[in-house]
Amino acid sequence: MLPNSIQKLIDQFNKLPGIGPKTAERLAFWLLKNPQSELEEFADSIAQAKKDLVICSVCQNISYHDPCDICHDSARDKKTICVVAETHDLQAIERTGEFQGTYHILGGVLNPLEGATPDKLNIDSLINRIRNNGIKEVILGLNPDMEGESTALYLLKLLKPLTVKVTKLARGLPTGSDIEYADEVTLGSALNNRREL
Repeated sequence: MLPNSIQKLIDQFNKLPGIGPKTAERLAFWLLKNPQSELEEFADSIAQAKKDLVICSVCQNISYHDPCDICHDSARDKKTICVVAETHDLQAIERTGEFQGTYHILGGVLNPLEGATPDKLNIDSLINRIRNNGIKEVILGLNPDMEGESTALYLLKLLKPLTVKVTKLARGLPTGSDIEYADEVTLGSALNNRREL
């Protein structure tokens, strides 16, 4: 019953990851309440970002130039690569200020039901980086869900013959949490990944 132009807008929002039909409708109507000048600024910012940004040929990060600042930084440890699924995962790790190596963005995780097969991910370029650049350690910084774990196992099988050290992020209790409220999987992971003090 909605006008066609509003339905098209809702359909476009619905294509975004994590946006369901109700949220798409809410966003569309919210945008329509804004002044035309703000809508034009919003549209221009999307177009400008797409025009200004490039994909780093080394790590697949989004950047203003190629290679990106991280790959170009001579102070970074070029022998250690943290493999992440998406750019926002890289950003999360960078915010910690703890990692001084480089990254490799896969562009997703294995999920055959949604068409995310190995040939759709940036795996070949990762293998080439390891072979050609004397990489010492690969950290698998993937989510601890079914898709992330299956991707990690797949990568481990490919990386073993390359005689590179493969590690993955530890899991356990978040700082400030109560053991009483932790679920069994998190608590079990915290026990298994304990370290000596």
